[in-house]
Amino acid sequence: MRQYDTFELTFQGAEPEGSQVSVDLSVIFTLNGTQKEVKGFYAGNGVYKVRYFPTEAGTCSWQTKTSLALSGRLNGSEECEAAASAHGMVKADGIHLKYEDGTRYIAVGTTIYAMVHQEKARVEETFATLAEAPFNKIRFCVFPKHYDFNHNEPELFAFEKTDGKWDVNRPCFAFWDMLEEQIRRLERMGIEGDLILFHPYDHWGFAQMSKEECFVYLDYLLRRLSAMPNLWWSLANEYDLMEHFDRSWWPEFAAYIHENDPYGHMLSNHHCITQWDFSDENTTHCCLQSSAMVRTPDFQDQYGKPVIFDECCYEGNIPYGWGNISGRELVNRFWTTFVMGGYCTHGETISENGRLEDDTVLWWAKGGALHGESPERIAFLRKIMEELPGDLDPVKSMWDQEAMLEQLKDPEIAARTPVVVKEVAKMPKEQFQEFMDGNREIAGHCGEDVYLQYWAKHCTCVADLVLPKGNSYDIEVIDTWEMTRTKVLSHVNGNVRVPMPGKEGMLVIAKRI
Repeated sequence: MRQYDTFELTFQGAEPEGSQVSVDLSVIFTLNGTQKEVKGFYAGNGVYKVRYFPTEAGTCSWQTKTSLALSGRLNGSEECEAAASAHGMVKADGIHLKYEDGTRYIAVGTTIYAMVHQEKARVEETFATLAEAPFNKIRFCVFPKHYDFNHNEPELFAFEKTDGKWDVNRPCFAFWDMLEEQIRRLERMGIEGDLILFHPYDHWGFAQMSKEECFVYLDYLLRRLSAMPNLWWSLANEYDLMEHFDRSWWPEFAAYIHENDPYGHMLSNHHCITQWDFSDENTTHCCLQSSAMVRTPDFQDQYGKPVIFDECCYEGNIPYGWGNISGRELVNRFWTTFVMGGYCTHGETISENGRLEDDTVLWWAKGGALHGESPERIAFLRKIMEELPGDLDPVKSMWDQEAMLEQLKDPEIAARTPVVVKEVAKMPKEQFQEFMDGNREIAGHCGEDVYLQYWAKHCTCVADLVLPKGNSYDIEVIDTWEMTRTKVLSHVNGNVRVPMPGKEGMLVIAKRI
């Protein structure tokens, strides 16, 4: 047993009578005096398993609770060694993300919805591509997807059929074995799996399950997968389009997962039109489908949770607006989000030969190979983010309306404030929001150690920065598209005018000496 590694106990017994999900098996683990009771699951062929995720080093003992006639290590004790290289699960830390051991986690995601439902050769090609790609989080589905450019019939499904109907009490063990193997491969590569539990793009009947069937499915999934460290729970992809699911089910699902996941994985819900209420007590972060990246600080302020733009359109050439933005624009959206302390997810919908057939392979659906211009630039962004001494917080300047109005109550401040600022401050809230979306500074900082400002599509020949006078800074100008870094000033502070090349996509970074 090792800290931050999944520990597994295996038992043998007869096949369960009735449900193969609701088996009467749990184990009480005691590690350094802390007890945790973990449910077990049936894995087929007379094999039962219980999985435990130790988060500390020390002596761990266990005691099995069951009415089943099982053989195996029902009770025992073992030393849990300190972690060698693993960091534990990712957790929310205010508006940021960290592993359990305190290491920063910078979520640089991608999307491959039907990754696990492809033929073996495609899966192998996908993993070979991921080994060279910059992504450390992947959104993918448990259930297969039926949508344009994704009409293949998978070999395996999550459940077996009884009398021609899916039977949630009879898991397809070969499917779950296959899913687990892909999750473990991702773990070995340092990639988090953002597992999508439901979605509306279905013609097999999974999006028409009853509420009771959903809970049986979630029960098995949590018993089997929750001790895997590199998983997040995404309740759905576009939950609001699942017309057969009552809206009241979703907070119940979130509460059920929270109650039955012994380890508290990250959890959120993805929308199309009606945004999920991220203030939900069991929701750990904001999962957004939006291109309003400049509102990152608004979501941070409103919910006090990490903000991830998990769908902000895809680099592609298909005839849908959500799937044909340029690589340059996707990179722009990444930088806008990250500079203000948020996180962003890539997606690609590029037809390599420029033709669209039903069997066209698009990364966003099936994986395979990447063809776009954005991944290498996203790798460049990730490298710069990882070089920072800490997490970025947004620089809040003139876009905080309440702060502006409060400051203007001071006669001295009001006297020296330009009329245009006074007029902006008096705008109705929605009008102010719309105005500021096009006028905000995209800036972030790590305390007083580092300041970043991103000019996005603006093409300025100089940039004015205000840096703390008590420190001294070196300043770089970074071309986010050409991936170049140029040191332009040294040992400066206070009001600084930085020479710029008059191009879009430029970033200025000031580092304290």
